[in-house]
Amino acid sequence: MQKLKLHGFNNLTKSLSFCIYNIYYAKKADDRDGYIAYIDEQYNANRLTEILSETCSMIGANILNIAHQDYEPQGASVTILVSEEPVDPSNVDTSEYPGLLPESVVAHLDKSHVCMHTYPECHPEGSLCTFRADIEISTCGVISPLKALNYLIYQFESDIVTMDYRVRGFTRDINGVKHYIDHEINSIQNFMSNDMKAMYHMMDINVYQENIFHTKMMLKNFDLKHYLFNTQLDDLRADERKAITNLLYKEMQEIYYGRNLSVM
Repeated sequence: MQKLKLHGFNNLTKSLSFCIYNIYYAKKADDRDGYIAYIDEQYNANRLTEILSETCSMIGANILNIAHQDYEPQGASVTILVSEEPVDPSNVDTSEYPGLLPESVVAHLDKSHVCMHTYPECHPEGSLCTFRADIEISTCGVISPLKALNYLIYQFESDIVTMDYRVRGFTRDINGVKHYIDHEINSIQNFMSNDMKAMYHMMDINVYQENIFHTKMMLKNFDLKHYLFNTQLDDLRADERKAITNLLYKEMQEIYYGRNLSVM
């Protein structure tokens, strides 16, 4: 897309929101309670504030205000208002390419916010526990929040990810003509690294004429030992390993497809 010459400030709003899911197996009730306690400690409001503050620092955003809260019986939320550092719009690259990886994130957020909410849960009748992190990055102007996508997904080592990206509003060029998007995009996947795309099954549901893009991801392969809470892989029989693996995979499929499946 040819660079637009705008009248005044770029008024487009670009919003990226995504849910990240991690799944664990906890056989006993005490283990499930322990898992919830572990997640609440690992991802409490202070920890989320550290993660988002570090994210803002790495992508070059100035923090204006932080609000955070721990909830009872579990979960936490953090909202950070941010502004971008001074940027010459003529030097900003808005082209479509994979976002940067954690060790080299450099981006800017513009006059908006970053927020995260956590939802750890388990059911007393089952052995599966899930942790969901709900993250949103909203910006105004020429900068795309998609540039921070790879970093945040890598941070949480996600099993399932569902993402929505939307460009809203309009901006005017120097001739007064309204423009409803200022960059080319046909999929959120274009902003992901090749390594990440190789790790996940992916599906797109896009509404191009409305500038709405949806992508969901499910991990292709997983190592069972990383999904056991207070259980050692060597303590399980071969048939138990297979049953637990099938249980975990079924849970991932149900979250990925958004519907309950028949017993495998």
